[in-house]
Amino acid sequence: MTARIDHLVTSGTFTLDGGSWDVDNNVWILGNDDECVVIDAAHDGDAILSAVGDRTLKAVFLSHGHDDHIDAVGDLVEGQPELRIYLHPDDRMLWDRIYPDDAPDLELADGQVLQAAGTDVHVLHTPGHSPGACCFYVPELGTLFSGDTLFSGGPGATDKSFSDFDTIIESIRGKLAGLPPGTVVRTGHGDATTIGDEVGHLDEWVARGY
Repeated sequence: MTARIDHLVTSGTFTLDGGSWDVDNNVWILGNDDECVVIDAAHDGDAILSAVGDRTLKAVFLSHGHDDHIDAVGDLVEGQPELRIYLHPDDRMLWDRIYPDDAPDLELADGQVLQAAGTDVHVLHTPGHSPGACCFYVPELGTLFSGDTLFSGGPGATDKSFSDFDTIIESIRGKLAGLPPGTVVRTGHGDATTIGDEVGHLDEWVARGY
């Protein structure tokens, strides 16, 4: 059974460095009629579980540790001890701000291949927006789940703690630019785009410096 992608938008806040901002987040569900994984557990556990429906939720893949991408994890794991949470260890300090008494179950690593309903999900470590930021590439579906590394119109923000502009540019250039141009980029916020529509602008992004 071929995996499919479901999508919902949840609303809440992003808080870091003493500031708080209202945000809308994309939550992606990758799976089939029987089981699925969630990519980024943002804001509203009830809405996410409603979208999952009667499928078995096997895992949550976290693109990074900012609170607006992980703040519904607690709601999802409640009563589901078999659910596994994946996060790159370089973002553990961000995770610990929200869940100081609990640890993610498993660590993401560059080059790792995970499974979602029998479909390969390739982990690409793409630091810059945060040290442990990761993208999830699904060749079978021609899709990249980019978290906050790449958006329609440019790279993710690098004006907060633990972020670095040169690093995110190198991540995009080294890990994402070589993907097939038609790869659909499903972002952490806002509209989808494609690799081909974005990577030709890398030099412009470097020139403007953000």
